[in-house]
Amino acid sequence: MKYLVLIYSNPQPWGHPTGAYLAEHQVLPQERRDQMETDFDQLLAQMTAEGELVGAEALGDPATATVHRWSDGQPVTTAGPYSEGREHLAGVFLIDVADAARAEEIGRGFSGPGETIEVRPVM
Repeated sequence: MKYLVLIYSNPQPWGHPTGAYLAEHQVLPQERRDQMETDFDQLLAQMTAEGELVGAEALGDPATATVHRWSDGQPVTTAGPYSEGREHLAGVFLIDVADAARAEEIGRGFSGPGETIEVRPVM
């Protein structure tokens, strides 16, 4: 079963890994941040070894996006980002796992202070 793991983060400042740029992450003790990084690296290694990681991409600053819509029957292109909210899509991981429970387990492993992680099945 394929799922997308969508990573949302605050775009100010923008960088990857997103957690390193978030105040909620930066206030953690260094040893906790180091452990979180180790845990994440282990999760990625496990996913790779088990063939669950299909692909992943970090996305650029949402301010560099363009938005395409229709208005008055014509296509209109505007500068991005689309979202007016605090968080923007920062990156995606495509995974192929045995079941929804494993997808949710991976989603929990991706979550960190100040970030929102969405796990969504691929149609």
